[in-house]
Amino acid sequence: MKRKWIMGAALAALVLAGLFLYGCGSAASVNGASSQQTGIWVSGTGKVEAAPDVVAVQLGISAQAKTVAEAQSQATAAMAKVMDALKSNGVADKDIQTLYFNIQKVTRWDTTTQQEVTIGYSVTNEVTAKIRQIGNAGLIIDAVAQAGGDLTRVDSISFSIDDPIALYDQAREKAMADASDKAASLASLGGVKLGKPVYISESTSSVQPPSPIYAKDAASGGTVTQISPGQLEITVNVQVTYAIR
Repeated sequence: MKRKWIMGAALAALVLAGLFLYGCGSAASVNGASSQQTGIWVSGTGKVEAAPDVVAVQLGISAQAKTVAEAQSQATAAMAKVMDALKSNGVADKDIQTLYFNIQKVTRWDTTTQQEVTIGYSVTNEVTAKIRQIGNAGLIIDAVAQAGGDLTRVDSISFSIDDPIALYDQAREKAMADASDKAASLASLGGVKLGKPVYISESTSSVQPPSPIYAKDAASGGTVTQISPGQLEITVNVQVTYAIR
C-alpha cells in the first residue's frame, strides 16, 4: 500500500512538473512574440534628382505585302537602312539589340462568306537602340525615319542613368537620416532613450521624365524631333526599427 502511495505521489509530481514547463514555454513564446514588437518603428525617404545620360529608343520597321517573301524582302531592305542610319550616327553595335521579330497573316472578315480572308502578310522587326549622347537623339530618330521611310515605326523612348550607384548611395543616406530624425523625435516625445537600429529594409524606385516633344524648326522650315530628357528622380525608402534603451 505504501509503495502504491509513493508511486502515485511521484506520478502527480511529474504531471505538475510537465504543466509547469508547458506554462513556462507558453509564457516564453508570448514574451518572445511581444518582444519582437518592442522598439520604435519608422520609415524614411531619400530623393535625388539627376539628368539622364542614356536614352533607349524602341524602333524598327513594319512591312506588309501579299506574300511572306515580298513582305520580308521589303522589311529586310528597310531594316538594313535603319541599322546603317543608327551606326553612322554613332550608335555602337553593343547598344543595338533585337527586341521583336514577327511574321503574321493579315486578314479581313468577309461578310458574304462569313469567313476570315487572308489579304497579305506583315513582317515586323524592332530593336532597342541605346543613345548615349542624348543631345543627338532627335537627329538620330530623324535619320532612322528617313532611312526606313513609310515602313518606320518608333514605339517608345525611355531615359536612364548608365551608372546610378552613387546616386542611390546619396538617396540612401538621406533616407536613413530621415528615419533617424523621426525616431529621435518619437523617442523624445515618448520619454525614452533611442537605441541602435535592430531592423532595416529598403526599397528603391525611379521616376521617368516627360515623354519627348516635337517642335518646328523655324530656320529650316522642316520638322525636327526635339527630345526633352528632363530629370530622373531616384527614391530610396527604408523601414527601420530602433531599440529603446
